[in-house]
Amino acid sequence: MPPPPHQKPENVLKRAQELIGVTQTPAALNLLHDHITSKRSRNVPIASLEPVMLLLVELSVEQKKGKLAKDALYSYKNIAQNSNISTIELVLKKFIELAAEKVTEAQKRADELQSSIEATATAIDDLDASETPESILLATVSGEQSRDRTERAVVTPWLKFLWEAYRTVLDILRNNARLETLYQSTAMQAFDFCLKYQRKTEFRRLCELLRNHVQTAAKYSSQMHAINLNDPDTLQRHLETRFQQLNVAVELELWQEAFRSVEDIHTLLNLSKRPPKNIMMANYYEKLTRIFLVGENYLFHAAAWSRYYSLLRQSAALVATGQTKKADNPSATDADLQKAASFVLLSALSIPVISTSRSRGAMVDFDEAKKNKNSRLTHLLGMSTAPTRAGLFRDALSKSLLKRARPEIRDLYNILEVDFHPLSICQKISPILTKIGADAEMEKYILPLQQVILTRLFQQLSQVYESVDLAFVESLAQFPDPFQITLGTIEKFIMNGNKKGDLSIRMDHATGILNFDKDVFSSSKAVHAGSAAGSSESPIGSVQRLQSTPSEIVRSQLARLTTTLYTTCFYIDPSHRQRQLEAQQAALARAKAGAEQEQRETLARKEVIQKRKEEASELQAKRENEKARQKRLQEQALAEAEERRLAQEQKEREEKRLKDERDRVRKEELKKQIADLKIGPNAIDIDLENLDEYDSNRLRAMKLAQLEREKNDINEKLRITGKRIDHLERAFRKEEIKKLPEDYAKQSERDLAAYEEVKAETLKEAKEKHKESVELKHRLSRLMPFYESFRKSLHDRRRDEFEKRQRDAERELEKQITARKKEYRERKLREKREREEKERALREAEERAEKEKQEQEKRAEQRRIESARQKEQREKERQEALEKAALQARREEEAMARKQAEKEKERLPPRREADAMDRTASNDRPLGAPRVNIAGLKPSWRDRDTSKNATAGSTPTGSGIPSRTGTPLERTDSNERPSGAPRLNLAGKQPSWRERQAAKAQGAAGASTDSRDAAPVPAPAPAPTPAQAPAQVPAQASGGPLKPSGAPGKYVPRHLRDKQG
Repeated sequence: MPPPPHQKPENVLKRAQELIGVTQTPAALNLLHDHITSKRSRNVPIASLEPVMLLLVELSVEQKKGKLAKDALYSYKNIAQNSNISTIELVLKKFIELAAEKVTEAQKRADELQSSIEATATAIDDLDASETPESILLATVSGEQSRDRTERAVVTPWLKFLWEAYRTVLDILRNNARLETLYQSTAMQAFDFCLKYQRKTEFRRLCELLRNHVQTAAKYSSQMHAINLNDPDTLQRHLETRFQQLNVAVELELWQEAFRSVEDIHTLLNLSKRPPKNIMMANYYEKLTRIFLVGENYLFHAAAWSRYYSLLRQSAALVATGQTKKADNPSATDADLQKAASFVLLSALSIPVISTSRSRGAMVDFDEAKKNKNSRLTHLLGMSTAPTRAGLFRDALSKSLLKRARPEIRDLYNILEVDFHPLSICQKISPILTKIGADAEMEKYILPLQQVILTRLFQQLSQVYESVDLAFVESLAQFPDPFQITLGTIEKFIMNGNKKGDLSIRMDHATGILNFDKDVFSSSKAVHAGSAAGSSESPIGSVQRLQSTPSEIVRSQLARLTTTLYTTCFYIDPSHRQRQLEAQQAALARAKAGAEQEQRETLARKEVIQKRKEEASELQAKRENEKARQKRLQEQALAEAEERRLAQEQKEREEKRLKDERDRVRKEELKKQIADLKIGPNAIDIDLENLDEYDSNRLRAMKLAQLEREKNDINEKLRITGKRIDHLERAFRKEEIKKLPEDYAKQSERDLAAYEEVKAETLKEAKEKHKESVELKHRLSRLMPFYESFRKSLHDRRRDEFEKRQRDAERELEKQITARKKEYRERKLREKREREEKERALREAEERAEKEKQEQEKRAEQRRIESARQKEQREKERQEALEKAALQARREEEAMARKQAEKEKERLPPRREADAMDRTASNDRPLGAPRVNIAGLKPSWRDRDTSKNATAGSTPTGSGIPSRTGTPLERTDSNERPSGAPRLNLAGKQPSWRERQAAKAQGAAGASTDSRDAAPVPAPAPAPTPAQAPAQVPAQASGGPLKPSGAPGKYVPRHLRDKQG
């Protein structure tokens, strides 16, 4: 079926409005969707397509058709993104606004329903009946209040639709620089949606979606209209979005997501070439403080507060000097600075001296994983090195934080880090803790401060006492009422400090005494404060020390001995000091002497270094270019590999999906079979987790075995039950026999009484019924004449009707019989004609096939005759070709032999024999010396002219055959003879004059061998044509053996000369 013709957008819009007018909104929506997604709509003007899209968005929101809206929005974006961006923004904003309005309306409707439910509940008269069984069951099953159920039924579907709308719009707008502003504003609206309705799960998905969009933008940055993260404006918009994401994550208390947002912000800040605003960084550090506090990472929490305070100071200085705008900086009043300074100092004091993390020893805290984590956190704070407790205090003192901090925080610092008072430390700190606990923001630091206070208490006690009573320590560790600690907490703290190595205390529970370890060979870090694997302090320690411990004295005795000996030598031996001064003067003299040379060498080295730098820069540029080229090639190869991998993964996913589907179907079938096995008394307990061990055949066998067991059990139960019933029945009958006579008598009496009663009742009913029947007969007897007449008339009428129908039926039967007979005769005739036609066609086909067979045999016979004739002709031609080749070979041998003889004759000097030469007349001889025929020279023109005249004079007039009686021609050089095969005598033509002359002179014997050699050789005959050559072969072959002609100049082979001689 061909597709419907394409309509104009105006007609589609009009048709959709008509459908909406007749309450066919789904049909209108489908019509608009098909028009937008059609390929022909790509060439439609955007101005006429925009109303169609707006109406489609409204209908899709009304009917909750998010998928249709998504498809249409994607198609509309592809159509309009290259021509009109504003229309895309308009449609998407309309889509989001309509979805948000629906959520607001649903919320209002839910509130109205809840208020009506509450009003109904207050209007109940019977308070005991206010809880119906249905409400009790529903509350028990669901466990939710009526408001939650109302919101789930009314508001939640629209919330889900609005969330899908946000996701759809973000997916459409991603990685498009022209739609970047709308993308960021939509992300902000999505954050507000998650915060307003407390949608934590959707917020996590939204953050992951935005993170994937940024990664995709970096991957496909070469596409048209792709966003460029190196652009400062684009990066700034992304930073603002991430800061909003961080704020919402903190408000929702999603700390892991907040930390991921911080990492995203840090990554974007590293990419940014423009420094971020101070107000943004202040928000960044403030959120980091909250994240680290929730994660109980007090060290980096204090470092974040320190960075925040530094930023406030810097902002205050910049605003005071007018270098930046006040709106770009956070508020930095004195109250803000005092609050920030107090938090910096309090957070630094709250850093536990003894680590409270769960670890198995001192070495585990410094493993590679923790180093990597600390490195990441350090980079997030923008610090070069990891912060320490002592370093934070040094930084705080350098910034005069003690002057800005609150007085109680300053006193707390002096008590914990400066003063030494082990017996009153908790007593002095208790009022300060009370003030800190009164502040809601600072109350969170009470617990870590208690850990630090206990650490300082035990460290200072270890400087004064060797052993203390546990009850005495408990009396010292007294805190205000809300923050009291128990003896168990103190013991746990001591054990943790011993485990981390910060404390070295032995606890004797029998006597209740704490012993401080004073072993001179004990660990160094356990006897002084601030040192430990779990400690955040430096190895030097920050606690005031009264005296060194024995272990420290033993450990430092060699160093102290060295120092003392050096001081003694300095005062006892004056020459030692003199030698040091002389060595110093000599070193200064050598330095002055070599300064100029060293300066020249330094300048030369500087030039060499500069040259090497230039060469290195050029080499680096070449390397970078090569690396860039290699990177492009590698990226191209990676892209191709990625495409292949994606195709392979798609194939594997498809195969895995099919396999999983098959496994799922198989497991469902197995579960059904297992469920059948679990039914009945002989149920088999099969573990559903190990379905791979079973198959259908095994389960079928188990089912058959189970059925067999059930059958046997039923048969056994029937047998036992039957036997028990038999015994019971036998016992019943034995007891029954004893009481049968008495029972029989009683039964007989009861039966007789019942019989008499039934008999009397029956007679009474029969008399009454007979009386009623007689009265009825008398009443009906008056109607009998009318009944008889009516019955007779009815009988006559029905008999006439029956006879009429019978006659009609007989006539119809006769008509049908006649028609059937006629149809039968026609069918027989038709079948006969068809059978005759088939037989005739069959005969014609057989005759035609026989005729074709004869023709084929005739053609085959003709082909055989023609083939035999052609074969004979080819055999004849082949024989002729062989004969011709043999003749040609003989001719070539003769020519080669003749040429060889001529060459030998030219090499030998000519012999003059009078007998072999014919004397000529004196008039015929040329004047002068006789001309010598030199080998290799051609005859002159006079010789050729003389020969021509002689030949012309000896030839009769009118004859075409030259005479041989004249002077023979001189044999020419081999280069002047015509090339090619010798001339052959063709059949059907007259022989040439050379052949006739050869035939006449064949029997002459007057010419000797010497005379033939001396006589000139006539020019050879021209080569025969290819048509003449085959005809000459049979003529010579039939004439006998080839004989030499004997004519002058004719070469005769040696074997023929031998035969002739």
